[in-house]
Amino acid sequence: MKYVILILDGAAGWPLDELGSRTTLGFAKKPHLDALAAAGTLGLAQTVPPGTEPSSSAACTSILGYDPIADYVGRGAIEAASLGITLADDEVALRMNLVHIADGHMGSYSCGHIKTEESRAIVAELADALGDGTFCFHPGVAYRHILVVKGHPELLDLAYTPPHDISDKPVAGRTPQGAGAELLADLMARARPVLAASATNAARVVRGDLHATDIWPFWPGAAPRGLRPFSEVRGVRAAMTSGVDLLNGLAVLFGIDRLDIPGVTDGADNDYRAQIEGALAALEDHDLVVVHVESPDEEGHAGDVAGKVAAIEAIDREMVSVLRGRLGEIRVLAMPDHPTPIELKTHVGEPVPFVLAGPGIGVNGGAEFREVVAADTGLLVDPGRGVVDLLLGGR
Repeated sequence: MKYVILILDGAAGWPLDELGSRTTLGFAKKPHLDALAAAGTLGLAQTVPPGTEPSSSAACTSILGYDPIADYVGRGAIEAASLGITLADDEVALRMNLVHIADGHMGSYSCGHIKTEESRAIVAELADALGDGTFCFHPGVAYRHILVVKGHPELLDLAYTPPHDISDKPVAGRTPQGAGAELLADLMARARPVLAASATNAARVVRGDLHATDIWPFWPGAAPRGLRPFSEVRGVRAAMTSGVDLLNGLAVLFGIDRLDIPGVTDGADNDYRAQIEGALAALEDHDLVVVHVESPDEEGHAGDVAGKVAAIEAIDREMVSVLRGRLGEIRVLAMPDHPTPIELKTHVGEPVPFVLAGPGIGVNGGAEFREVVAADTGLLVDPGRGVVDLLLGGR
């Protein structure tokens, strides 16, 4: 048996008046996901344990069958692993966004969704000016980068606010807080004149694009210990495709092979068809492939209703249609990792719908892939890491 896990990042949400009291997932035209629901098992999964930050880190850890609490790894360390960074015992890795702050408000947590080439040029400028024995800057993808700090374990215990949680809101009081926070506050202050003098930033201003005014460190993590490989835990060899460092980092930490598929990105320009076809090709020498698609979450953070609907429809049209054609030979699990309600522009920890379809999967009466219909089936998998057991059951 072969298996596919399709993660529609952030695709779930809350009902919107402008969509006739439907969610974006309920409103989107998705005949292939709906057909999977009608032909398989539909339910809800609690991917974010109570008291845990409702991030993709916890939620995707659950989907992969690990415990986000017992197997906890700070997100900065996960994304560092994706970049090939090996952390020393006295180092802390933090996610570092390039952001645009205007009039004391978070104007853009992504610096206007800056492209990777420009973003990396700016991080190189920061590294030249501010890198030393304490701080090391590592360029990532788009606006997402890694800051490694040596000799300051107290950073693990600070209070952090992800910048996407405060879109269009005041930043005062949302910078890192707690004993030792002055180290990061000083670095953030010293970064501002470097960014102001950046040639890459200047070119963005000329074009009318948002420029990076600040760095924003958050999500700390230390070197992980004691994680068991996915193949050892589940008895199958797995591969993964994703356009973001978080999922690629989880793949590294869990011993899942990473797929390099041209055209895979974190946004609306993702080549959905190339991604799913590359993933299915990997089943020639793997038992399971994880296909992570970031675009619905990005549109949710932007508060773009039409964009989120379009992302869900593109996944259904370009990816799920292909999976439906292979249902006679593969089992499919499709689900968001967490909801990203348009109203909030950030994540919540509520249960998400999932659908299982393929050989050996029963039918439980769910006629449509959306939140309320999944709830009506009465099937709730809690903790959510149990969904992968349902997928792999009866191998």
